[in-house]
Amino acid sequence: MSPPRLRPPPASLRGFLDAHFASPEDLAAAPALAELLRRECAELEASLRRLEAQLASAAASWLARSGEARLDLRRLRSRGGGVEEEDEGVETVRTVGLPALVREIQRIDTIRLYAEATLQLEALVGNLEDAAFSIVRQASKLNLPSILRKSNETEWKQGKLLHAINAMRDIERELVSISTSRPQWTNLIMVVDSRVDKTLAILRPQALTDYRALLAALGWPPSLSSPDTQEDKYSQIPNPLDLMNEDNKEKYSQSFLALCALQHVQANREVRQCQTTAATPALADSKYFDKTACFDNGLWAIDELVHPIASRMEYHFAKWSEQPEFIFTLVYKITKDFMDGVDDILQPLIDQARLVGLSAKESWVTGMVKMLVGYLERQIFPALVTSYQEQATVGKPEVHSSWLHLNDVMISFDKRMQLLADSGIQKIASISEGLSRSLSVFSIYGEHSDWLQIWAGVELSSAQDNLKSEMDDETSWSCIDNQHGQFGHQENSIKFLLSTREDYKAPPVSEIVVKTALSMIKRGCALPTKGMQSQYNRSSSVQFLNDFFLVLRDRCEALQLSNTALEDQSLSKASCAINAARYCENVLREWDEDTAFLDMGARGSLFTDEINFLVKLGTNYLEQILSSILLEFEDLSWEYVQNIGSSSEQTALDDQILDEESVGVSPGFVASLDVLTDRTTKLNLYLNSKDFLDLWRSIAEGLDYFIYSSVRWGEVSFSDPGVIQLRVDTKALLHVFRPFCSRPEAFLPLLSESLRLLTMRGADAQYLLEMLTNDSKSDNGLWQQGFHHVKASQAAKILRSRSVAA
Repeated sequence: MSPPRLRPPPASLRGFLDAHFASPEDLAAAPALAELLRRECAELEASLRRLEAQLASAAASWLARSGEARLDLRRLRSRGGGVEEEDEGVETVRTVGLPALVREIQRIDTIRLYAEATLQLEALVGNLEDAAFSIVRQASKLNLPSILRKSNETEWKQGKLLHAINAMRDIERELVSISTSRPQWTNLIMVVDSRVDKTLAILRPQALTDYRALLAALGWPPSLSSPDTQEDKYSQIPNPLDLMNEDNKEKYSQSFLALCALQHVQANREVRQCQTTAATPALADSKYFDKTACFDNGLWAIDELVHPIASRMEYHFAKWSEQPEFIFTLVYKITKDFMDGVDDILQPLIDQARLVGLSAKESWVTGMVKMLVGYLERQIFPALVTSYQEQATVGKPEVHSSWLHLNDVMISFDKRMQLLADSGIQKIASISEGLSRSLSVFSIYGEHSDWLQIWAGVELSSAQDNLKSEMDDETSWSCIDNQHGQFGHQENSIKFLLSTREDYKAPPVSEIVVKTALSMIKRGCALPTKGMQSQYNRSSSVQFLNDFFLVLRDRCEALQLSNTALEDQSLSKASCAINAARYCENVLREWDEDTAFLDMGARGSLFTDEINFLVKLGTNYLEQILSSILLEFEDLSWEYVQNIGSSSEQTALDDQILDEESVGVSPGFVASLDVLTDRTTKLNLYLNSKDFLDLWRSIAEGLDYFIYSSVRWGEVSFSDPGVIQLRVDTKALLHVFRPFCSRPEAFLPLLSESLRLLTMRGADAQYLLEMLTNDSKSDNGLWQQGFHHVKASQAAKILRSRSVAA
């Protein structure tokens, strides 16, 4: 009898043994593999026992509840039970038994689903860990020459990496499904993520190591020097990526695609974890917040092209610590020289990897910029910071120039690198904005806000030093030029749309300040984020403007407009300061409307406080000028105003012919009118047209109220000569404002309406007086007569003052 034939092992087992025992040398690893398998089997058996226990417990609970439900149903079917008992049993089953049964079935089903998901994820994670273990174990056997040889080992290892990546994709697909349909299974998701993270911590470094070894075997990095180096012919340096044969190109392509696939899976994990973080407080400490951060910072495969070049470039960098422009020039030169080769070889691979929106050029430029930022962070900036701190005690003016020079070079470098990255690419705005942030060499300030503060302070100090000579020169504060020597009504009528410094009659120093601040702001636009730009501007340009605005306020306060008589020089200086404030206010409002400034301010505007300060400054000192002019007029005309309508004032005209042409201005009123004419003429010359318009109207209204309220209506008696004199004096007052308005009567309404009442015919005056005395709605009657400012009680007093003399 022949012995029974042994069945061949299953294909999966054969594949497992072939993978781990490809050669006789692999037998040495058998004990370690056996121990790993025993440990995994023990874990799986323990997990299975726990699930069996849970299932048995749930089944027992379900059987107990189902037995109770069965008894209840039997009692319902029993004929011996009464109708009342039957009704109570049915109600109990309906309200208590059935809902509890449904809940229990749902709970058991949830446990079943949880167990199935756990087992499935356990199998997937196990596959991932097996593949990672195999890759790491096989890595020690490969040497540099064998990498380029077509061998089963390299192909097997590449296949294992792809198998691990596929396992990660399957795990991620399952976790996305769970996080969507069962978000309460947070612990399961966190446990799986933890195991995958541990595996990735081994897998990614090994994949990068293998990729670096392949690059080294291909001859990367190339030499940065050539026989033509002294002639500056770096463009002749050969690019190893262009020199690959077909076999090497295939190996490199597979390695590049595998690394891109690994990064892509990692990016998907970060997207999912970011979304889970937003919805789950338990993951609030997760590090994943930016969905595209994995790709915004460049491709791993391209970054690995940059790293070996960096070590060779830094040899040259060390010689140029005092001449940073050479460092930036070399980085730009190398970036540009290898740009075409990188784009021709790697862009098709990126497209094949389906990394949508990514450019080989941008990733190459990003990698070079990150390399440069790292060197600046380690070598250049710490030395500058140390020198800056020493400068505070020792005094080294060249430190400021070094900071400014370095940032000038950085701005120029950023623009040139951005042009390289954008060359030949039509970019979508939303994508290009994110990539532009990662391309900026100014991202170095994002991690070092104290360095950003130093730069802002240096910019501020330099701007203040340059402005000092202009501030000390009084001609820079003059607001009069030849074109503003004469003003007439026609010219002023078209001068209310102001935009330029000349329109505002602002002193030249204000334009210098604005241009300097704008230059600082434009330099700050090189910073990659709005937050950094806001911090820089608040410490530089905004502070610079604030310092100038305080100077404007101090110059006005030094004049003491409210305590001294107005002089031409005081009016000129105050007007120039007000004009400068209005011009700067207008410029700041225009900047605030620019979209570039919208996100810089914490309250929606970067210059809100500054604009409010300027508005208050201009208003306060216009009010002081107004108050001084009114007080001056009151002092000069007090005696005249007190005598309006008195008998002594009218006696001189009683014997004269009642003709306005032959009556002159009251002698006591002439001096005040002369001073008023001089003040308004000078203000028209010095002050911008908008503020002058408001000012002369306010002066007119103030004088109107002062004269009107000073007359003792009802106590004095206006004769015809007295009325004529008042009308002549009022016309003289109106004549002062006529160069600025064709109908100045509109701005002296109280005097104008008082004269109308005084000059009414006797019968009309008597009728209006009776109406005002007897009618409770006398104000309406005045409105109908065209009197809109004089109240009924005052109108009656004015009419009585006239009627007495009549």
